[in-house]
Amino acid sequence: MALAFLDGEQAGSDLIRSEIHPMEEAQGFRALLHLEEPKYSIEQIAAKVGKSPAFVASRLKLTDLVPAAVEVFYAGEIGVGHALLPAKLPPDQQKEALSACFKEVYNGASKPARIVLPVRNLQFWIESNVLLVLKDAPFNKRDTQLVTAAGSCADCPKRTGHNKLLFGDDLGRQGDRCTDPNCYQAKVSAHVAQTIAAKPELVQISTAYGGQKEGSPVLPRNKYTAIRDDKPKSKDEAKRSEFKVCKFTTEAIITEGSEVGTIQKVCANPSCPVHHPKQPTSRNDEKWKAEQEKQRKDQAIANTTGLHVLAAVSAAVPVRLMKRDLLFILEKLVSVMDESRVEMLARHHGIRQKRDDGGIGKALAAFVRRADEGTLSRLLVESSILLAATRGNPATVLKDAASAYKVDTDAIAAKVRQEFAAKEKAKKVPQPATKAANKAA
Repeated sequence: MALAFLDGEQAGSDLIRSEIHPMEEAQGFRALLHLEEPKYSIEQIAAKVGKSPAFVASRLKLTDLVPAAVEVFYAGEIGVGHALLPAKLPPDQQKEALSACFKEVYNGASKPARIVLPVRNLQFWIESNVLLVLKDAPFNKRDTQLVTAAGSCADCPKRTGHNKLLFGDDLGRQGDRCTDPNCYQAKVSAHVAQTIAAKPELVQISTAYGGQKEGSPVLPRNKYTAIRDDKPKSKDEAKRSEFKVCKFTTEAIITEGSEVGTIQKVCANPSCPVHHPKQPTSRNDEKWKAEQEKQRKDQAIANTTGLHVLAAVSAAVPVRLMKRDLLFILEKLVSVMDESRVEMLARHHGIRQKRDDGGIGKALAAFVRRADEGTLSRLLVESSILLAATRGNPATVLKDAASAYKVDTDAIAAKVRQEFAAKEKAKKVPQPATKAANKAA
């Protein structure tokens, strides 16, 4: 069929006007591109059908969709605009992007209704959850040996800047991005291991909240002071310890949390008078003792008052929480969460901070106000888990949550191991020649 479309002068317009599915159109373009004779380029096919080379390149990408995406595409559950975005991602990321095309709405029925979200929502989700800014990468992007199977980022077709014809109008509009988080993280891990091997004396630090396991070489946040490179903006700011350098200042590599792989100047000496000054005490001072006693009394009164208020509020809560109640509780929980946890919660729901919009907190607050009861309930549980994780061991908190909600963590862990094993096996199997398949098409 595809060959016939290019036989006459009107063939290109006939192809576009004919009622064929975009997948069939893409397969026709792919068959033409793989012909031995005559040879066609993307530009030549575009000229024949009266479309831009970018249009043909995007259509060709549809042939890389995973079977699950092809199925819903043919079924009419998603449009061509939805299908084109995940088609540009690696297969494992396509499955997650496909889920982000839909939203479940609880309307009182036994099962939630699934509705398709606008294309812009999917693009926003991909930009927030998949794409990674390559200019911020801590590793050498031209190193071909860092992860041998991945090669150099400069030559990687999964990089948006590698093929501006394909990525220019949507996923590549915000600069050069990596579309494969798994490959990116593998390079970050290899970079960290390589750096530590070259400098065993390098201090390892974590930017995540929570403690470390006993014997871990990684210092938690409360065991070091990060020294900032930028200059203080005021005299008061200049007095803060993070703007001061001491004789114990040394380089450290971040191995856990955010910005893994980057080098940070720190002071990790607990006896440093600049960054860990001893607090003056006046325990023998009668005035100090009186002040401490007053504070204890005031705190006891405040605690008792709080318990009575809490009991009164609890008595007023209905058996089944309404949206008003869910919204009130959630807003109070979020208000006491630190910025990193708020950002984590927001990114989990596809929310990313925009310029001049008041920050990630304001963006999350707007999302919460628009959310339905089901989403609010899930946000409430997630916020509780994140908040509890800041007060104790995150792994323990997550394990308790999994137990409470009957989540089989062993099954999930086993599935992840199987997926990684399958990927490693696929890398070792040589790709079969496609010439026979092309002729058959």
